[in-house]
Amino acid sequence: MFSTGILVLTSPLHILPLRIAPVLSSAAQLVDRTLYVHLHPGLNLGGGSPPRPVFLPPVVDLSTFITRLYSNAADVCGHLDVRFLLTNIRAHPASSQTPSSPFPSPQPLSHSPEVVLTDFTVQDPHQTQQVKQCLEKYTGCCYVCRPGLSSMLLHPQLQENEHRLKNQEEKLECLETYSDVVVGGTFDRLHGAHKSLLNVSCVLANKRFVIGVCNQAMLKKKVLKELIEPYSLRVQKLKAFLQDSKPSLQVEIVPLDDPFGVSIVDPMLKCIVVSEETKKGGEAVNKKRIENGLQPLVLHEIQLLKDVHHTDIEEEKISSSSLRFRLLGTLIAPPKDTSHLPTLPYVIGLTGGSGSGKTSIAKRLEALGAVRIDCDKLGHEVYQTGTAAYHKVLEAFGSEILSEDQSINRRSLGRKVFGNKEQLKRLTDIVWPEIAALAQNRINQAREEGKQVCVVDAAVLLEAGWTDWIHEVWLTIIPEEEAVSRITERDGVTAEDAQRRLQSQWSNSKQVEHANVVLSSLWEPEITQKQVLKAWNLLQQRIQSKLGGP
Repeated sequence: MFSTGILVLTSPLHILPLRIAPVLSSAAQLVDRTLYVHLHPGLNLGGGSPPRPVFLPPVVDLSTFITRLYSNAADVCGHLDVRFLLTNIRAHPASSQTPSSPFPSPQPLSHSPEVVLTDFTVQDPHQTQQVKQCLEKYTGCCYVCRPGLSSMLLHPQLQENEHRLKNQEEKLECLETYSDVVVGGTFDRLHGAHKSLLNVSCVLANKRFVIGVCNQAMLKKKVLKELIEPYSLRVQKLKAFLQDSKPSLQVEIVPLDDPFGVSIVDPMLKCIVVSEETKKGGEAVNKKRIENGLQPLVLHEIQLLKDVHHTDIEEEKISSSSLRFRLLGTLIAPPKDTSHLPTLPYVIGLTGGSGSGKTSIAKRLEALGAVRIDCDKLGHEVYQTGTAAYHKVLEAFGSEILSEDQSINRRSLGRKVFGNKEQLKRLTDIVWPEIAALAQNRINQAREEGKQVCVVDAAVLLEAGWTDWIHEVWLTIIPEEEAVSRITERDGVTAEDAQRRLQSQWSNSKQVEHANVVLSSLWEPEITQKQVLKAWNLLQQRIQSKLGGP
């Protein structure tokens, strides 16, 4: 198995859409991380003279093939980072200033290939070694590869219609190209549909490619927006992909703070690439351009890619929101070093904002076998008459917080600290260490009873700094508007009061930065249960791994 490979496709362009799925399936048996795809229809690796890379014209079939490539890749080898390379695709014939070869020198790639694969069919088995050597030399002329590059010939099964198509004459229709092309999007967790959009745009663009990337203001209504990659990381991934795909292209990546961005003010732009879903947005762009005295853009529409693996609550198309949903219950960040803690019981710190469904998830984990430690209940214990915390709180805030029976009236105490950060810190400095001590006592008790997992249900887990004595942070999130709705219904408070309560807590985004596992109770209870089961089963694997099991 190789980490990075390059696939050289030699079949005619009109046959490739039929052949690409079995070719990718074969390639996925040999490469497990990055697969580059280089196109050279008609390349003869079995001839006498060594073949040379040539320029290929952009044609309609190429655009169709790119879409098919990424669609099939999502179906048969979703774990691979497939990248189609376009250095040898050129709109205009070579001029005196243009190099005669697409590769005057080998092109470096983000990941240097260790193996080259091809769909080239060897007629005589005795030629296999000669073909492989020829393939290695050809690839070495095009790209910087690892020393000792290996080569493999793939033997995909022929599809039913392939024999018929082979006898048909290939009719290549030229694709109109443009000097300056623009697209916009979120580009979260760069996937096949993004790559198809980017590659087709690179084929259409002769000179400059402008990409508007959604910034913070444009993410507010996105599903699971807290799991969207930071803007800087999305831009970094885009740059790396485009540098591999077409390094000669002038790429400009700009933040998108509104639905239009530079597309309505840049006079040099000629074409905008849209899908069926975003076509209306492209039309709106043109309306604004006309209002601004600019020429409308050509709308080049590409197909949406269907996601054959989507579930009932996910979109039918390949989308970032579906990928974010699939992250729920999985390990999104590795646990910190916990070598100072006993391996068992494995302690999960479960936290989340008010109304997030944290306690219901804690109960689901309890039903699966975890020991649930309810820090809200421990908080009540801490305030009990005669405890150390009781005396400290009384000393700090005075006897006016006491009820007639000499117990602490938590409402009176709440009024004293509400809106006063200094007083609130004074209180939490007394109470939080006491709650932490009780929780750790419960963990020790669970250890004596031979329990494997404890779940510390704690709204203030992160604010209180309790992560030193837990193994992993699990977080429950829901959108703020849903949280407000739940709090008002549950507690009978106004929306304004609910909003204030949420604003006094850490935001979802801030908490996600510290989380190892994220869950969401936004959907139906059975969806939440599936997430919890996934998280629990993956947790059991991690525990077994720590214990040195199979």
